[in-house]
Amino acid sequence: MTSHPNSVAAQRFPVVVVGAGPAGLTVGNILRAADVDCLVLEAETRAFIEQRPRAGVIEEWAVRGLERRGLANTLLERAQLHTECEFRFAGDRFRFSYGELTGQHHFVYPQPLLVTDLVREYADVRGGEIRFGVQDIELHDLESPRPSVSYTDTETGQRHVVECEFVAGCDGARGVTRTVLPPTTTVSRHDYGVGWLALLAEAPPSSDCVLFGIHPHGFAGHMARSPEVTRYYLECPPGDDPENWSHERVWSELQSRLRADGTAPLTEGRLIEKRVLDMHNYVVEPMTSGRLFLAGDAAHLTAPIAAKGMNLALHDAFLLGDALVAYLGKGDGSGLDGYSETCLRRVWDYQEFSQWLSEVYHGPSSGDEYRAGTTFARLRRLFTSPAAAAAFAEQYLGTASAY
Repeated sequence: MTSHPNSVAAQRFPVVVVGAGPAGLTVGNILRAADVDCLVLEAETRAFIEQRPRAGVIEEWAVRGLERRGLANTLLERAQLHTECEFRFAGDRFRFSYGELTGQHHFVYPQPLLVTDLVREYADVRGGEIRFGVQDIELHDLESPRPSVSYTDTETGQRHVVECEFVAGCDGARGVTRTVLPPTTTVSRHDYGVGWLALLAEAPPSSDCVLFGIHPHGFAGHMARSPEVTRYYLECPPGDDPENWSHERVWSELQSRLRADGTAPLTEGRLIEKRVLDMHNYVVEPMTSGRLFLAGDAAHLTAPIAAKGMNLALHDAFLLGDALVAYLGKGDGSGLDGYSETCLRRVWDYQEFSQWLSEVYHGPSSGDEYRAGTTFARLRRLFTSPAAAAAFAEQYLGTASAY
């Protein structure tokens, strides 16, 4: 066992979860429901993670997975249900009724609300151990049967050591768990070459569904978050400075890129968030290293092009939580053995769909007439071919019977 100088006596938990996002908290809740002790470590405060703006679209299969585990009561009471989306291009509007095609829908429920629900259930209801605001997390002896995690308590400055059997790395793209992967790990990356200006507006939604604006100036997106707040996206150069986008410029571009004949202008409001996201993806293979199992953005990043990130995080968490319960409760290691392979089948499918959709969104603004032409061919096919529509709906909702 690696020594940990200047630390207090080690504690022991069967599982240490690093990161209190949707993936980590879902894993923790699954373990606590099975009376498995675990410790969740989070670098930020509880107030911060309950307010951090993130995704808001959850696919129905993911909500049903939360519901089966007793984690969706508030979501089911408060979430908006969406059964349609709308593409706007060349001055026209085209509704896509995926609910009619599939009988399924999306739930719109902002990630901060889901995190608030999950941390309350884990810490306040199921009695799970969680420590916020920890620093300098280190992982030790991951290839041994007795790994450990050390961290610094910021209030006391004291170093703590936690011995465990497994570590769940759920600490996102910039977390520590990705940094300890061995050289044999493959990290596949893709850069879309565009940025998105992510905006939150204090303004009611201007449509009853998600809007995708396909425009020569660049993509624009409209996504409801609540009756009072709307998420918008504007395509921009990668690395652009949000300060380049004044209130007037933002709303002028949104009005132009999302305009369609017969529609009212967007309802404008104060911008309460402006940040630029560079559109890129990565996939880590395998998603395991010894006793470390990655989940969510620690294992794969999917740009918000297709609103898949939180859904993949929940898929990972369901598989990992159930596999850990099976191993620790019954000695059944099959779920852990097949964890990475099973997760990655859905991950790569969602990656491919995001790439396909990116061409639709960004082709007309690329300056390449060939890409623009193929974009409009895809859109025409989507709205004239029942087979193409059914295939799109399946990928948009994640409803394939097998991955």
